[in-house]
Amino acid sequence: MNGFLLVDKASGMTSHDVVAKARKRFETKRVGHAGTLDPMATGVLVLGIGSATRLLQYVTDGSKSYDATIRLGQNTHTDDFEGEVLTTTDASTLTDLEITDALEKFIGTIMQRPSSVSAIKIAGKTAHQRVRDGEVVEIPAREVTITRIDVKGISRVDKFVDVEVSVDASVGTYIRAIARDLGEALKVGGHLTTLRRTLVSPFSLSECAEFEDAQPISVATGISRILEVRTLDNNEQIEISFGRTIVASNSAGPVAALDSRGEFVALLLNKMQAGREIATPILVSMKE
Repeated sequence: MNGFLLVDKASGMTSHDVVAKARKRFETKRVGHAGTLDPMATGVLVLGIGSATRLLQYVTDGSKSYDATIRLGQNTHTDDFEGEVLTTTDASTLTDLEITDALEKFIGTIMQRPSSVSAIKIAGKTAHQRVRDGEVVEIPAREVTITRIDVKGISRVDKFVDVEVSVDASVGTYIRAIARDLGEALKVGGHLTTLRRTLVSPFSLSECAEFEDAQPISVATGISRILEVRTLDNNEQIEISFGRTIVASNSAGPVAALDSRGEFVALLLNKMQAGREIATPILVSMKE
């Protein structure tokens, strides 16, 4: 089995849990995912099966969208509702305008400090495992791009304020960090109470199904939505199968090469050789 599986991940499962289930279901160890989702989070999780695992980096690099609820008035050590409460502050006096104005400052290319319980590895060990082991973890800020934050609703619960948002952001953006930083900016603390990923570009939530109902799409179908496509003739296919070069593609970036039946054959990339541009295989599909 080779292909992509578009899963609407359930709450309470890790991304690795879903991978483990897929390995059992499809009877192969060659399963990976494009972008970790926290156990509390639900939504789009793209799995690669068989040869598609080698293409997951092109999915991971795409933009992502989320629906989330930020609770203002309390911060936790994990920046979400599953963590230990550190401080509680009355946020009831905050106005809607103060909240929306503060959120606007996060739009654009910013430096963001990832949550200490992220999947980022530090000296071979994930940050979240270090936190669970009682270590104090500080991850340096990194550049991310947030292109949209729409406020869908603001409600007040006791002395807390719940802010429902939809976010479009680049790879590497942490929505929990937005909740934390919004709370800090408003001086009341903040954490995430719900998180649902709605897009791992170009795959949307509407295309996903719960794990048991999800059916794989072919490698060719998946990769052709991410990269430009080129159909090879028989001679080109033979050359590529031996790792040799062919006539240059009409794209500067990676190109998905398909055979006459529409099946994925290789990834091609143009390069200069002896003063002329040619297409060279950077990944060749192996029959399993």
